[in-house]
Amino acid sequence: MKLTVVSAGLSTPSSTRLLADRLTESARGELAARGHQASTEIVELRELAGDIAHHLVTGFPPPRLRAAIDAMTAADGLIVVTPVFAASYSGLFKSFFDVIDPDALTGKPVLTAATGGTARHSLVLEHAVRPLFAYLRAVVVPTAVFAASEDWGSGGDEYTDGLPGRIHRAAAELAALMRARPPRTEPADDITALESRLADLRFD
Repeated sequence: MKLTVVSAGLSTPSSTRLLADRLTESARGELAARGHQASTEIVELRELAGDIAHHLVTGFPPPRLRAAIDAMTAADGLIVVTPVFAASYSGLFKSFFDVIDPDALTGKPVLTAATGGTARHSLVLEHAVRPLFAYLRAVVVPTAVFAASEDWGSGGDEYTDGLPGRIHRAAAELAALMRARPPRTEPADDITALESRLADLRFD
């Protein structure tokens, strides 16, 4: 299985990348526990900012951006993490998905996550990020993960309602959808099969 992780953090190190890494570790653990090994590719958007701008202007992706797009389309599942700017996803995050073919993510399981300074911004995931991937016809896992500044110092384990618990639940949902994903035929068949399974899956 192939898992592609998109991080839109701008600093080094960044809380966005830290959240992406924790989600990736948990998703790979969930897959491994059920006998599935996943190769992982990380796409750091800050390293592609110039290439994304070039593509938006010319319509032709430079090689590094082409490789990132190919990693997205070839993945069995995606983890996407954006910082919150001006009460929405970052411009860099949106620009990257603007250059993706509108049909490239049809039926693909996607775990969405975001970071911000305060939990007041957590609804960005439901009001901005989830609709973006619904438009792209991806299958977004039910649990979205928001990490505010205070979440990083909170205690608890993966079975609590804190950040570790949200990471565990979202990763389990993504792993279940990746395992359930049928062989790709027509895009409509892909998304219909996944959505019909989503209601029946149990996540432990």
